[in-house]
Amino acid sequence: MKWKVTVIVRLKEGLNDPEGRVIGNALRNLGYAVENLRVPKYFEFELESENPEEEVEGMCRKLLANPLIHSWEYRIEPVS
Repeated sequence: MKWKVTVIVRLKEGLNDPEGRVIGNALRNLGYAVENLRVPKYFEFELESENPEEEVEGMCRKLLANPLIHSWEYRIEPVS
């Protein structure tokens, strides 16, 4: 079966997000009242699999994220 997969990878709470800090500072300099801006990674792909949850979890643990510093979430939907 074919699936549409969306994965969001974020730095764990309390870890420094330099890219988020730079973008947040730039937005504040432009007059926007933003705080604690963080920049996640977003992946979207199609997957042919009989067990998509197991495969996506493996992808996250092995390549898309570093389990020591990242958390992740994903959504799996059948392709129509």
